[in-house]
Amino acid sequence: MTIRILLVDDDELVRAGLRAILGAQPDLEVVGEADDGAGVLSLVRALRPDVVAMDVRMPRVDGIQATRDLLAHLEQPPKILIITTFENDEYVYEALRVGAHGFLLKRARPAEITGAVRALATGDSLLFPAKLRALVERHKKAARGDTVVRANLTDREADVLRAMARGLNNAEIATELFLGTETVKSHVSAVLGKLGARDRTQAVIAAYESGFVGPG
Repeated sequence: MTIRILLVDDDELVRAGLRAILGAQPDLEVVGEADDGAGVLSLVRALRPDVVAMDVRMPRVDGIQATRDLLAHLEQPPKILIITTFENDEYVYEALRVGAHGFLLKRARPAEITGAVRALATGDSLLFPAKLRALVERHKKAARGDTVVRANLTDREADVLRAMARGLNNAEIATELFLGTETVKSHVSAVLGKLGARDRTQAVIAAYESGFVGPG
């Protein structure tokens, strides 16, 4: 299966670098580019990418608003990978809170870039859990309060959420908790539903913000 990617960045050199790195992989294909978030929705509808690699800071429509637009207007939006210069950028945190699936530094090594795209496309693991934890701890807000408590997770669902926060994928969670992979998938779906989260990233952010999972 070939993973289709749309690049969105106002820096032409960044797009060229990403295009070269991603295009060199047999299972990855860059299907289009944009220099601003304004035209992303129409491009996604036309090109149907699996992953949108998008700069968080752009002059007209930034990555946060573009993420909102994709999630609000598409029944099956692509995975959104935020590309950033600064690891602790509050813009990145807000993009993840509104629904972006992960983030990556522009200075990342080629193997990290290709690995990130593949991880988001499969969707069964958290991208760079330690970096996400540090980002949330730096910028977290009290808006979600006791979200996890009010979600009334079962003991097993709570165990799954803790494992998700550590970055374990479904197979790894299954091994650790002595469960079948399909059972883990069901628990993950239940956790997301109870938390009102679109994906694992949003669920883990809620877990950190509410204090269910600590910085350690």
